[in-house]
Amino acid sequence: MKPTIYDIAKAAGVSTATVSKVLNNSGRISEKTKIKIREIMEDLRYQPNVLASAMKGKGTFQIALLIPDVENPVYAQYLKHIENRGQEQGFSVVMCCTDDNPDKEARHISLMRNKQVDGFIIASQFKNEELLKELLEDKVPIVLFAHEKQDILVDSVTVDDCFGGVIATEHLISLGHKRIGIVAEDTVSSHERIRGYKFALQKAELPYDEKFIQIGGTKMEDAEHAAGKLFSSANRATAIFGTNDLMAFGVMRAARKHQIAVPQELSIIGFDNTPMCSIVSPELTSVAMPVSDLGKKAMDLIIHKIEGNDDIKQRILLLPHLVVRDSTSAI
Repeated sequence: MKPTIYDIAKAAGVSTATVSKVLNNSGRISEKTKIKIREIMEDLRYQPNVLASAMKGKGTFQIALLIPDVENPVYAQYLKHIENRGQEQGFSVVMCCTDDNPDKEARHISLMRNKQVDGFIIASQFKNEELLKELLEDKVPIVLFAHEKQDILVDSVTVDDCFGGVIATEHLISLGHKRIGIVAEDTVSSHERIRGYKFALQKAELPYDEKFIQIGGTKMEDAEHAAGKLFSSANRATAIFGTNDLMAFGVMRAARKHQIAVPQELSIIGFDNTPMCSIVSPELTSVAMPVSDLGKKAMDLIIHKIEGNDDIKQRILLLPHLVVRDSTSAI
């Protein structure tokens, strides 16, 4: 027979109200009592009925994380830090992949709302803006992660993508590169990183040439194909900025197929600084996002919203930094 809240209270020598407060992380309970109750829950393998709690108007302590592409390793990093912070605060995370598809976005949202999740962290670009507005009107706690929407008043935690584009391009310029290409996916973040690239070129008084920009799909194969187009130019780029690591890996693969040596003949830089950067050969120079801080702040903010502390919308912007490895060198 499954243990109940009454069994926990009896074993701990406290009231059921005290156990409930520990479960809901509310009220003034001493740390000693909290630890004792949690140890008894673990010993008895107690599992609270979150659905019953939701039906009574209480939280389920579950948060849905929507991502656009399960194949991109940066989202595994996001999940790790968001989930770690959630566990510290007593929340679990349910991950949903949208594939940047508005219909899948709607299905995931509907399913998660039926499961009574307490809120949504949306790392997907979320193309279904009407649905997003509807959720905000319904006072559903939402935090956009790693991107923001300027025209919609919604909480967000993101990195300064434009600044990241600047420092990536300035690094290549400092190595003597003047013909710098870009391989990018068609996202808001990538376009901001391209904006930073253009600013860095202008600052260095280098010409901007559209032929060095390839914007396409989100897969590594798309980046490989785009890089091939840049290689076919008679006056080809001596360096390429992939606006995320997956794009940069695609460029590396294309360089191998075209027998172009990296970094001797072509410097390559990525963005995200995923663990794969230290595994590929040569190791990839990349712009690192403060992934741990992003995850913690996103989780703290969504819990703040769930607890209904205020209606003020926050846009939290963190700065990236450059991690230099072996894929870039002086021309």
